[in-house]
Amino acid sequence: MTYVVTDACIRCKFTDCVEVCPVDCFYEGENMLVINPNECIDCGVCEPECPAEAILPDTESGLEQWLELNAKYSAEWPNLTSKKDPPEDADEMKDEEGKFDKYFSAEPGEGD
Repeated sequence: MTYVVTDACIRCKFTDCVEVCPVDCFYEGENMLVINPNECIDCGVCEPECPAEAILPDTESGLEQWLELNAKYSAEWPNLTSKKDPPEDADEMKDEEGKFDKYFSAEPGEGD
């Protein structure tokens, strides 16, 4: 089992999860984070820290596409190991549906 970041993170990019991760397995894209499934130790401390509820265990059904996306982009995007301020409109974007089709960007973030 591993944890995955879903589209609920897009344009919210809260980094509370990064701050508590003991193995630094988060990677930063332009407008979302992903978890490297090979580095995640399944401790679960990140899941309750996410204000957008974007982190889920991969044992939940229907998350295959998110596991693939997390694996792909964690190999391409820079590592993020410290908390950053979220975008100014993060709270407004938190509950929006269909964010992947509307806003996903494959561009990397800044990382640390």
